[in-house]
Amino acid sequence: MATVDDVRRQFRNPPPEARPMMRWWWFGPSIERDEIDRELAAMAAAGLGGAEVAFVYPMGPVTAPFGSPELLELVGHAARTARSLGLRFDVTLGSGWSYGGPHVGTEFAARQLHWDRREIGAAAYDVPIVAAWPGDEFVAAFVGDGSLGAPSSYAEVPVRDGVIEVPAGGQPREVLIATSRVSGQNVKRAAAGAEGQTLDHYSAAAADAHIRRVAEPLLQAATPELLGSVFCDSLEVYMADWTPGIFEEFAKRRGYDLRPRLYELFVDRGESKQLRIDFGRTLSELYEDNFLKVFQRWAAGHGVPFRIQSYGEPPATMSSYRFADMFEGEGWGWTRIPETRWASSAANIYGRSVVSAEVWTWVHSPSFRATPLDLQGEAHEHFLSGVNQLIGHGWPYSPSNGPGLGWIFYAAGALDDRNPWWPVATDLFASLHRLSWLLQQGTPVRPVKIYIPASDAYAGVGGPEPLNLYRVVRRLIPESIPRTIREAGLDFDLVDDDALAVLDPADLPLVVVPEGVTIPAETRQRLDAVVTAGGLVVAEVAEHLPVAPIAPPPGVGVVHRRLDDGDFYFVANTGAETRTLTFDSPMESWTSSDEPALSLTLHPYESAVLSRAPTPTPGTTLPSDQLVGPVQGNWSVAFGNNIRPVALPHRWEDDPELARYSGSATYQVELQLPETEGRLFLDFGPGEQVAPDSEPYLPSNSYRALITPPVGVAAEVWLNDTRCGTLWAPPYRVELTNAARAGANVLRIVVHNTAANALSADQHLLETAADVTAQYGRRFDLQHIEHAGDYLNSGLLAVPKIVRQA
Repeated sequence: MATVDDVRRQFRNPPPEARPMMRWWWFGPSIERDEIDRELAAMAAAGLGGAEVAFVYPMGPVTAPFGSPELLELVGHAARTARSLGLRFDVTLGSGWSYGGPHVGTEFAARQLHWDRREIGAAAYDVPIVAAWPGDEFVAAFVGDGSLGAPSSYAEVPVRDGVIEVPAGGQPREVLIATSRVSGQNVKRAAAGAEGQTLDHYSAAAADAHIRRVAEPLLQAATPELLGSVFCDSLEVYMADWTPGIFEEFAKRRGYDLRPRLYELFVDRGESKQLRIDFGRTLSELYEDNFLKVFQRWAAGHGVPFRIQSYGEPPATMSSYRFADMFEGEGWGWTRIPETRWASSAANIYGRSVVSAEVWTWVHSPSFRATPLDLQGEAHEHFLSGVNQLIGHGWPYSPSNGPGLGWIFYAAGALDDRNPWWPVATDLFASLHRLSWLLQQGTPVRPVKIYIPASDAYAGVGGPEPLNLYRVVRRLIPESIPRTIREAGLDFDLVDDDALAVLDPADLPLVVVPEGVTIPAETRQRLDAVVTAGGLVVAEVAEHLPVAPIAPPPGVGVVHRRLDDGDFYFVANTGAETRTLTFDSPMESWTSSDEPALSLTLHPYESAVLSRAPTPTPGTTLPSDQLVGPVQGNWSVAFGNNIRPVALPHRWEDDPELARYSGSATYQVELQLPETEGRLFLDFGPGEQVAPDSEPYLPSNSYRALITPPVGVAAEVWLNDTRCGTLWAPPYRVELTNAARAGANVLRIVVHNTAANALSADQHLLETAADVTAQYGRRFDLQHIEHAGDYLNSGLLAVPKIVRQA
């Protein structure tokens, strides 16, 4: 049994399985054993839980091409080294994304249906079938009376001996010719030796071929016993809407013949909606049967879980996840419907207690710009969206002896020990580890379900990209629905037609169905059963929400989880303003030593874990701060052996000699402390809010905390040579009590900035990118690299104060 007391006790020092992991980009591949060992040891020392290897484009001379014996030997070495360090080791079953490579010819390549449309006269026409591109396959031809787009019906045209025989008729007429064409999409960000076409994700034969050529050698190289999982990245097989044998599959699954009505996929005749729904559903099922199930069965045969980001193209449904072992999402936005919610809903419905996310995908671009506060803030957003295992994006493999900063991924964070703030990484990752483990305990309380209108997405009602079911559905569900639920302090799951078939109607107190959506007959019956069982099925959610156990202020999200003998709550302030929660009965905080209270103050981007205090414990008043005074005196700063006096605030970018400096500096001062009772704190202040558009080059999915901190960007605080703590997030406060003494004290603050300053002056990286592009082609563009030096704030940016708490 998982009791509140047991979970609270373990929360202080949880088991290692929930530690954050990192996606480990192997460039080239250009990999060496010694660097593998060094980087894995650095991950372990920082408190990370493991690595997921991703094979991507070259950043230097290729020493072990993808699939080569040399590369496979290095994979095995890395797996063994990871195990010796207590790290989990996962492998991506391909290079770049999506699955594909040189073994994929026209037989197994992703395909799309191409339409040729032409107006003709009354004469008969013989049209030879000509393959314009390698792999082109004629599918069908149709003719209809009327000018372009006007025919009300079409008839299939016969084909004999490779000739489309269009009979004579009235005029004008329209001819439609459907051709199955290889999409031409190649693997994105491919490593050397992995170049080639993307795989047909509707074909079991194609999946089997990829397993034989790519997946099996990688798995055996790592050895199954050493693998935490094998992985498939997000589905980005664009416009792939065809596969050989689909006519037979459609008839078997839908009960009628697609061929005579195939043109309705191209021409909307009014009554074409159901056919398009049936076609989309067939594609989803083929993806499930011929890709997901094939890889899961193969991996299970080796005793290894299959983990996947199952959203995008092909049109994976939310319930498609159920055919994998481990579910993963990506994307932040706790009041919206990011991909993380797609995955966490499936995990809750289909019984997976752990759901991971690719986190920090576009965090505070460009690389090295992200601060520990950025990482913490985005991680909280993922936790609020139902995630409880973080896979950081990511850790670039980079030779230690390379010029400049070394190698980085084209986008996302470079989250490794080259960051000057790395001395605080252990504390950051330990905090995220505790929260990840905690959120794996018990079961989530999500009283609201939001219906996924998949039929309308298949039919193209949601606009372009009908093959990207997740993206279209997100447009079909009004943003106000999830936002209203979350801002009320409640949580929700997404449910689709398959999910409603397995859920007990009695367990669904409130189902929200967006206004005007198409509902299949079977689903309508299940929704009627919800009402019969006493639940509500509504289109507008606000007036039907139950009362939340915690009513949060704006910007504060709540995750509610249930244990065997009680509940606990994770609360997180997602904004740059301090917020105060009030409770109807005293709450205990698991993340502070304060007594049970009727209110809780959350500083910007701060989180807490709460549970109800045992009755009849009265709520106490939180201790108040008493200012002792600012830390005055003769401050000095040391950059290495260069020690000099300094006046605070001190911003490095204001000094031309320091503007491109990435590293650490030690600030020191002697201060007098009175003999006092109570607790003493060093407080740096709240920092300054910044406008959301203050870095206008950033895309909307690039997370950053909207604060200029008083410490740029992280610090270690020492008093009288006793390490008191680290700072990277509000409240910028460290307790000094145990190190303080009456009279003279020596305060030392070691400040670490980001590597962005150095990146802004690093010509080696640009030269490297140009060299590999010239040799291997344009496989990437360094994102926002020209902005590396913009909006930086390094140093000790405020005069700290001494605060006493009675």
